[in-house]
Amino acid sequence: MLYEYKDLQSRAANGENQRGEKGQGGMARGGRKGCPSISPMRAGKTYTLLDAQGSGMVRHIWCTFPPGDPKILRNLILRMYWDGQAAPSVECPVGDFFCCGWQEYHQVSTLAVCVNPGSAFNCYWTMPFRQQCRITLENRGEEEAVYYYQIDYTLGEVPQDAAYFHAQFRRVNPLPYKEVYTILDGVQGQGCLLYT
Repeated sequence: MLYEYKDLQSRAANGENQRGEKGQGGMARGGRKGCPSISPMRAGKTYTLLDAQGSGMVRHIWCTFPPGDPKILRNLILRMYWDGQAAPSVECPVGDFFCCGWQEYHQVSTLAVCVNPGSAFNCYWTMPFRQQCRITLENRGEEEAVYYYQIDYTLGEVPQDAAYFHAQFRRVNPLPYKEVYTILDGVQGQGCLLYT
């Protein structure tokens, strides 16, 4: 909650400082903005966006890319791993994660996701981790891409009852006529289901 005092350390990760280490941002290319992007992002490669150690919460993700091929929204695959997991808790094309499906840019204005004119993608979901947070991005496209980003997070104690964030993308095209399509199955324990 905003009104509670907490002993937190603010951090920001970007293209030149994936660990969000204090004093390490804005150092490349003579300072100022440094290197806020992954450029070039080679086809078929996976890049680490954030590798944070300790206990904390991702608070905000901002990203953008130069206008061009709309397939980039579906070709860049975002994955998030909490506390040393082998399988990701989040695995989703970047466009769909930010509520821009069908490989099309759309302005979005919600509390959790905000996509602004000029293709600035923002996510405000609170995503806790207790030992480690690793976020990666894979370029499944056939062309190189440029990806600008910043991930804002805090290090500090995470409440015992804070739930992990999970998101998956599933698609069948075309959907077989009159067949049942299962959206969610096999989930156990407490939680909250939100879907878009």
